[in-house]
Amino acid sequence: LVDAGSPHASAVLRSLTAYLRAAVPVLHEPAATIERELQLVRPYLELMQMRMPDRLEYAMNVDPAALNVRCPPTMVLTLVENAVRHGIDPSEEGGRIDIDVERLGERCVVRVTDTGAGLRPSGGAPGTGLTTLRERLQLIFGDAAQLRLTSGAPRGVAVEVDLPAHT
Repeated sequence: LVDAGSPHASAVLRSLTAYLRAAVPVLHEPAATIERELQLVRPYLELMQMRMPDRLEYAMNVDPAALNVRCPPTMVLTLVENAVRHGIDPSEEGGRIDIDVERLGERCVVRVTDTGAGLRPSGGAPGTGLTTLRERLQLIFGDAAQLRLTSGAPRGVAVEVDLPAHT
């Protein structure tokens, strides 16, 4: 974009810089917070929206009481990347990604829903990203955390992580 003199180059560079500033320190931490995760997700979604401006919409609905909840690093980013890669990218029409984070007493629920291509006929078995995330949740929280994957109707997928609201 810079070489081509695109007017979008500075916006892309700003989002990429924000993404990298948020991502690099998190990679070495044993735990993150929802707030820190969202600092990764926002610039990532901005970049993806610049990449496919007519095909991606997104919204975030975040309970402020959930911001300090601890979670595995890149948890929310993994859910959002999956929605882009397996939902929005393969869909001709694109779609919408909704990120909802809610604290319910001693629990925190993070839900990423997309209106993209939906689950493949293979039964929707989780791929590497979700399998690894499920394993990390198990290591940190044991049976106290759950990852659920459900098919949307008529299209799309919802992935929900329900974990203890430790701060």
